[in-house]
Amino acid sequence: MESRTHGAYDAQDGCPVDLPARRSLTTEAVHAGREDLAELGLHAPPLDFSTTYPSYDSRDEAARIDAFAADGAEPDGPPVYGRLGNPTVARFETAIARLERTESAVAFASGMAALSAVLLARNTLGLRHVVAVRPLYGCSDHLLTAGLLGNEVTWTDPAGIAEALRPDTGLVMVESPANPTLAEVDLRAVAHACGSVPLLADNTFATPVLQRPAGLGARLVLHSATKYLGGHGDVMGGVVACDEEMARRLRQMRFATGAVLHPLAGYLLLRGLSTLPVRVRAASASAEELARRLAGDPRVAHVHYPRIGGAMIAFEVHGDPHAVIGGVRLITPAVSLGSVDTLIQHPASISHRIVDATDRRDAGVSDKLLRLSVGLEDVEDLWADLDGALEAERGPGHRLRQEVAGR
Repeated sequence: MESRTHGAYDAQDGCPVDLPARRSLTTEAVHAGREDLAELGLHAPPLDFSTTYPSYDSRDEAARIDAFAADGAEPDGPPVYGRLGNPTVARFETAIARLERTESAVAFASGMAALSAVLLARNTLGLRHVVAVRPLYGCSDHLLTAGLLGNEVTWTDPAGIAEALRPDTGLVMVESPANPTLAEVDLRAVAHACGSVPLLADNTFATPVLQRPAGLGARLVLHSATKYLGGHGDVMGGVVACDEEMARRLRQMRFATGAVLHPLAGYLLLRGLSTLPVRVRAASASAEELARRLAGDPRVAHVHYPRIGGAMIAFEVHGDPHAVIGGVRLITPAVSLGSVDTLIQHPASISHRIVDATDRRDAGVSDKLLRLSVGLEDVEDLWADLDGALEAERGPGHRLRQEVAGR
């Protein structure tokens, strides 16, 4: 099975020193996880659907399984069983570790499965307390608040992290830019406030194209790979990029819980990574222009667009946000984000509905807020659709009243 361990860190940028560290991200996106293909006589990465693998040396296999059970290190030699690992998925893990500049990465069936594995891994050490900063993705918030995995959470702002830490704190969690308000935190300052407690940064919105949290002090970098990493709205997965010590515990948790990424999903995610920089940069350029136009539109109360850029926009309307949702024709009204097509949704009704209403509003998720995931359509076509939806929200008589008033 291919190794996902990539060696020691460069002290300045968090990049493993035994990698071709000076390759650009765009080059790594195309080649990481695929370096052996030419010598295998292949151009496209192979897709391995096997659930099990033959072994004629059961003593050796027993020893490899014992080693995995002891510390989570990947078994040397050929694969053993699909729940222990899969060669196609391993290629995706290698690639995302390279893009995030971490030693390792561990993939899961979904982003929530990845977060659950992190929490469970910390819980097994008796470190059940989590310090978290709102807003987070609604289901992440719910998982922590409801204590579904036995965790206790203290919600705080970034300035209160150090004071909120306890002897049993196993994790500090932030999302930046955050879902859905696009609020940003200073990851380097947050990591400093965490001390020896691992910082988990959800990097789903930014992707490694815009931000590499590991180089800023985060020990774990979480992605809902369903979003930008896949990029086409047709694959679900999650991944945690981290150091090898943490990865070993996560592999053990994945093996025990069965939250494995399907090989076809791993194949699609690896393929998605090859165009990730191009997609993110193109969509971000359109998003920046749309944010500029929305900010100057009298029908819009407020626009949230992150300093680091990106393809996500959040905006609040003066009128009825549900009417805007109902008024789009080109843009798709749907949950999720990061696809090649543009999506819009009302977080208070869908993605963050599960969060207590008071907590939701205190975190800046107002009932007027809309979240727009900008895709790869022409920006003028997107603006025409948004303009029409905003106008429809004002009612059929509004334009006539304007025309009469202007005479």
